[in-house]
Amino acid sequence: MKFEKVVALVPMRHHSQRVPQKNFRDLAGKPLYMHILSSLAKCKLIHAIVVDTDSPTIQEGIKEHYPQITVLDRPQHLRADDVPMNEILFYDTEQIPADLYLQTHSTNPLLLTETITQAIQDFSDVYPAYDSLFSVTRLQTRLWDELARPINHNPAILLQTQDLPPVYEENSCLYLFTREGLLRKRTRIGDRPYLFEISALEAQDIDEEQDFLIADLLMKYRMRNELL
Repeated sequence: MKFEKVVALVPMRHHSQRVPQKNFRDLAGKPLYMHILSSLAKCKLIHAIVVDTDSPTIQEGIKEHYPQITVLDRPQHLRADDVPMNEILFYDTEQIPADLYLQTHSTNPLLLTETITQAIQDFSDVYPAYDSLFSVTRLQTRLWDELARPINHNPAILLQTQDLPPVYEENSCLYLFTREGLLRKRTRIGDRPYLFEISALEAQDIDEEQDFLIADLLMKYRMRNELL
């Protein structure tokens, strides 16, 4: 199925609890938030990009560098740190109609345009058999719960890790959903989600200071190789 209007939603807070000024801090030569906006802007399957933010710094930067991007000034009642993302998505999808929404974060700077495009294409091919998509990272390692119980392996049968049945981590890079599904489930993941696999390097998420440093090094490495 071809979606007539695909809108990318990128929520960005001004305040960051664990990495100060994270969203507009310099990463590999430009503010962090600009990396994901550049990747989205190059995707031909996305018809509009919407940034929901309470940050004057980000609003001014988008106005100067990305005039084609729509900025939603986040309402005061949605600005607290403990406001669930779903509440922000309810608001955003009410303001900007679309047939399909793609939600990502500024904290995924290594996400490639090609990957974004592939996710939309794959979902278009399987919808409505699958009603939503979220990106995952494959794990093939021995996992245990807090009571030292094996999750995905039998300790008595010491398989090589590459032979273990894979499990998948929700990496928060990409979500695809419709407003109808969002309102019905009250969450962006529907009843029949499609798991879209992304490599661990590309799915690097910035949550702690060390994550920022790693992402900065990886981005500089990528940029250096692109110039060779």
